[in-house]
Amino acid sequence: MASRHYKIKVESMLAAADIRIGGDRPWDVQVLNEDIYPRVIAHGMLGVGEGYMDGWWECEQLDEMICKAFRAQFHSQIRPLKYLLFTMDARLRNLQRQARAFQVGQHHYDLGTDLYHAMLDKRMIYSCGYWKDANNLDEAQENKLDLVARKLQFEPGMKVLDIGCGWGGALRYFAEKYGIEGTGITISKSQQQTAIENCRDLPVEIRLQDYRDLHEPFDRVFSIGMFEHVGYKNYRTYMQVVRHCLNSDGLFLLHTIGGTVSRSRTDPWLTRYIFPNGMLPSPGQLTTAADGIFNIEDWHNFPQDYERTLISWYNRFEHAWPTLKNAYDERFFRMWRYYLLACAGGFRAGGNQLWQIVFSDGGVRGGYRPDNIR
Repeated sequence: MASRHYKIKVESMLAAADIRIGGDRPWDVQVLNEDIYPRVIAHGMLGVGEGYMDGWWECEQLDEMICKAFRAQFHSQIRPLKYLLFTMDARLRNLQRQARAFQVGQHHYDLGTDLYHAMLDKRMIYSCGYWKDANNLDEAQENKLDLVARKLQFEPGMKVLDIGCGWGGALRYFAEKYGIEGTGITISKSQQQTAIENCRDLPVEIRLQDYRDLHEPFDRVFSIGMFEHVGYKNYRTYMQVVRHCLNSDGLFLLHTIGGTVSRSRTDPWLTRYIFPNGMLPSPGQLTTAADGIFNIEDWHNFPQDYERTLISWYNRFEHAWPTLKNAYDERFFRMWRYYLLACAGGFRAGGNQLWQIVFSDGGVRGGYRPDNIR
């Protein structure tokens, strides 16, 4: 009887999102294990994701299903007690404190270079591309790097810091095309090793280092796809560190996923399986963190480009799976599929944002004019 009650409740919530259980549309859900209903009620979105990983339900067009569910606020209707405990833990403890800084590197970025090489573009840029006038992923990522270079007004010989440098693709591109001298930091040993090799024979240094240990000055600072790991309790510290490292006439570009509402936690499934201790900043949290430290010169939002980037990553991952499955099992495939397509659906629904924000110390002489940059 209780199981029947759970099924009716889940069916009703999905129906409000125009999603049918057992329907014949691509975004409808096919249930393969009836135990999914109490699992969803008991564990919320964590149960939804884990149920998919375990093969308890299927959906042909997973990204569209998540988009519809997100727009109907399905995630906010299932709030088990564990959510409250999860939120309290995030508020009481600094989950992104320096002692835990390297956890996400070990869990996510050290998974295997073969996986990321297959999924990403030729430069292995693991962040949103810029698809204006781009025909493929390589072009979209190169467009994004040139966009960053224009916004930061690179000149040859500038000392440039990349906070969260990944596999070194951005610094290599900027050193080769714009003549900058780069320093990159990462919390992943695998990324550091690959980045050092990628930037060999270039004026680029790659360090395994937490951002809180930075002290020397730079002409320009950028951070692409790293701020999602900082945590709201550390946003102010992050801004202070960057300001301390930036010359008085320098510019700082922050490229980050963001949310529309201030939160102290993120999706529990993403936290457990993809990005430990991750969370998305809100506009209010960012402006509060920068208050009295930086001027905001430009705020550019292009979330639709991340949806397209994620779909491109998924298509490349699926195409490469026959060669990857010897190193990863079927549950990993379903986990990675859920991660990429669910995130694409979230961007499509309008719940997630993608920002590039340019900061200065006290303004730019003559004014910062982004009109022709984009």
